[in-house]
Amino acid sequence: MAERMVQLNLRFGVSGSEYENAVAPLAERFAALPGLRWKIWIINEAEQEAGGIYLFEDQASVNSFLEGPLAAEVTSHPALSDFSVKQFDVMGSLTEITHGPVKVLVEG
Repeated sequence: MAERMVQLNLRFGVSGSEYENAVAPLAERFAALPGLRWKIWIINEAEQEAGGIYLFEDQASVNSFLEGPLAAEVTSHPALSDFSVKQFDVMGSLTEITHGPVKVLVEG
């Protein structure tokens, strides 16, 4: 099982505080996503850009999220646009050295 990182960026057409208030109710729903280990919420209010960095257990969990109702709800919101989704493998051994919040799985 290989952990997968997802970087999701988007643009928002409201103030930063309005954006935060709009997405705050989604935090618990993100927390309950099967296979999501964690999400870091990011924002650059000056550029009206936000998004998240996610760590999923595996590719199946990523696919389930991207094809599911929560992603559909976010991407159809009228104040959000220009979505960019990038996926990455985790370089576990190096990330562990630099204190990244991942657990290196040892295959045996």
